Amino acid sequence: MIRKLQHVFALSEKGARDFVKAVAWCFLCNVGLMLPVGVVMATLQYLLETLETGGDPAAKVLVYTGGAAAVLALLFLLHWFQYASLYLATYQESAARRIALAETLRKLPLSFFGTRDLSDLTSTMIADCSSLDQMFSHYIPQLFASILSTVFIGVCMFCFDWRMALAVLWVLPAAVLLTAGSKKLQDAFGTRNILTKREVADAIQEDIEAIRDIQSCNRQEACLQELDRRLEAAEQSSIRSELITGVFVCSAQAFLRIGLATTVLVGAELLTGGELSFLYFLGFLFAAARLYDPLGLVLQNIAATFNAKLKIERMRAIQEQPVQTGVETCEPENFDIVFDHVKFAYRDGESVLEDVSFTARQGQVTALVGPSGGGKSTACKLAARFWDIQGGKITLGGIDISTVDPETLLKHYSFVFQDVVLFRDTILENIRLGRRGATDEEVYAAARAARCDEFVRELPEGYQTVVGENGSTLSGGERQRISIARALLKDAPVILLDEATASLDVENETAVQEAISRLVKDKTVLIIAHRMRTVAGADHVVVLADGGVAQEGAPAELLAQNGLYRQMAERQQ
Repeated sequence: MIRKLQHVFALSEKGARDFVKAVAWCFLCNVGLMLPVGVVMATLQYLLETLETGGDPAAKVLVYTGGAAAVLALLFLLHWFQYASLYLATYQESAARRIALAETLRKLPLSFFGTRDLSDLTSTMIADCSSLDQMFSHYIPQLFASILSTVFIGVCMFCFDWRMALAVLWVLPAAVLLTAGSKKLQDAFGTRNILTKREVADAIQEDIEAIRDIQSCNRQEACLQELDRRLEAAEQSSIRSELITGVFVCSAQAFLRIGLATTVLVGAELLTGGELSFLYFLGFLFAAARLYDPLGLVLQNIAATFNAKLKIERMRAIQEQPVQTGVETCEPENFDIVFDHVKFAYRDGESVLEDVSFTARQGQVTALVGPSGGGKSTACKLAARFWDIQGGKITLGGIDISTVDPETLLKHYSFVFQDVVLFRDTILENIRLGRRGATDEEVYAAARAARCDEFVRELPEGYQTVVGENGSTLSGGERQRISIARALLKDAPVILLDEATASLDVENETAVQEAISRLVKDKTVLIIAHRMRTVAGADHVVVLADGGVAQEGAPAELLAQNGLYRQMAERQQ
């Protein structure tokens, strides 16, 4: 049962066990709320018998008063444990759910992120998780508990008088069917509501990221109008979704109250016919009034469960994605990277690399060049197992990288890409990302080697200066040198470079090139090059075109041939 709950509700094992406990405590609370009815009936029966026999009604007042106090104390304890099992356990599971999602995302191949919308993932991590917090603390456990307590109380009613029990409970199947029968309609409107909200999130994110282009093209008004249109569509979708749910739930709850009228009519008929005592009639009225509250909650929670199911399915779609796995030890003989008849496609029928073979040797700079779309960036990322290939083999020092855990593999790699990512933190900590636990002196040494020290010392707080989001307070060359300092600090034997100087001015490019020359010494270097002057100092060049290796060799050898490499060099000159 625990495993079934884990799958259906996307819970951890502990969360599933806490869920069972929450249902049990809610059930006891619902049944416990019938105890006051029993106390009232016992008290009334005692008073009636005392009046008939002419005794003193005050003789056992303390007994019944004590019984009432005991019932109140018991209800307090039941609700206390219910609160702990519902809310405290739910929020612990919420933290575990977010961590589990983050761990899954951390282990997924980058191909997953290429097919999923960023705002959709953000919505799942934040909005869906928050919504499920409310579902599991206010609705779903109470739903199961209400069903169990209704069945239990209904059986007890039939034991006392089956006619009165039917009068109380006949409305329940009709009300449940009315709510459950609207599931498809609620699912359709609920799904549409989620999609329209995601469109709003997409539009906001897109407008923020492209704000400079929007302003430069004087498109502010048009963008705001489009955003208003999407917001209005999301608002209307939310209204329709809530309206559909409200119509069916409120109709079912209203129908449920008809049962109170039938209880009165049937009870009055049996009472006048002498087939039912007044006390039992009164008890059934109290019980019916008390029973319909959890029944109304059942109907409300059924609708809420439909909504929760949509969010759980979205979350489970992430959790059940196949993650990249492998051995957690990797000790290659050397650090040569070998592509052996590699095939790769981002999507079926759209091949990017087809039968690609080449070797990037340790101690050499291997440059990947070729026309746009030839597969240069793809090959570079495949070398670090950012994606898994569909055919062939990629080895590092003779070890098939597909058999190595990605985090273990990446300990041997450093990256310097054209687009540098910096965090809103100090320059010291942004460099220390290269190697966790590095001392301040080691960070300073890496910064000096990467030509960072000269501009960092001029900042108001030096290495303790907090850079803006993604390093917005620094120039492109400064951000790039911090990226190189990270790589120097990591001191990995394999370096992957993606035209790190392509967007820099001459002065910054010279500083960055000097830093790179220190970084790549005696390493296996795989560089993506778009400019031929970057390739001139490479030891080996691989020309990729149309998903295959068009040429390879030393730069001078390729220039002597009348091939694609020479044509690219002549065009740039």
